[in-house]
Amino acid sequence: MIDRYLLRYFLAVIDCGSFSKAAKQLNVAQPSLSVGIAKLERLLGAPLFQRTSKRVHITDAGSRLAAHARRIENEFNLAQAAVANLRPARSLRLGVISTFPIAHLADAIKTAKRPEGTERLQIVTGNERELLQRLGCGQIDVALTIVRPDSDRFASEALFAEAYALALHSDHPLADRTAIAAEDLSDNTMIVRRHCEVLSETSRHFTERGVRPFFAFRGTNDEQVLALVQAGLGVTVMPASYTLKGVVRPLLAGFNLKRHIGLLYGSHADHLQHDASPMLEAIRTRYAK
Repeated sequence: MIDRYLLRYFLAVIDCGSFSKAAKQLNVAQPSLSVGIAKLERLLGAPLFQRTSKRVHITDAGSRLAAHARRIENEFNLAQAAVANLRPARSLRLGVISTFPIAHLADAIKTAKRPEGTERLQIVTGNERELLQRLGCGQIDVALTIVRPDSDRFASEALFAEAYALALHSDHPLADRTAIAAEDLSDNTMIVRRHCEVLSETSRHFTERGVRPFFAFRGTNDEQVLALVQAGLGVTVMPASYTLKGVVRPLLAGFNLKRHIGLLYGSHADHLQHDASPMLEAIRTRYAK
């Protein structure tokens, strides 16, 4: 029989990323937590974590247990609330890919009808790989991220598709064009989005056409990149959904890649596809066709 406290220890290590932080969060001694995890591993007959000197990594067995542990812990909380005649606030842990415009998310938050006490929202950002890892081990419930048609690891819900386009200052000599060839930018200063999902493809597109520009800035924050484009520092390639006054978004001729944005649901939270979540409803409404 697996005691609840063992599952709480297990989930705390996942959420905190280390035994010491988990012990502090649970207000227990670290040796006690380590003993509890070891006991859980013996009961299940499989290691749940790989311990290193710097980090703790969840194993495949741990990832499989995580979804069940989340459901069990949620049912415990619901049972306690029912006995106490309380209506617990639902927690929504939303992962958001770092290349998603923060203004769009802010708009959804403002329009979400979330009466006090009905839904607590926690936002976690990361790249595509990080969000998939967090979904797999139950650290987040839903991810607003790229949906790959060839992947069925998680239940998905498509929202919209968008092209990658150039971003130029509105006073740029080519700003009035709807599409610009890479060759026409050969003497332009450029800004690199180092975390772009199609960075290698973008680089190849320019180099194959003999364009090897000077790079004024290499950044991982798209709002910063867009502000520098607005200031006239250089041009860049980014998802078409990014907009800013003073910046125009013509297409890059011959560059036809698109990305599909949607919601991915962790196996412990696939019910959120159908449950009434104010935040998820606001996101869906924003992109409803």
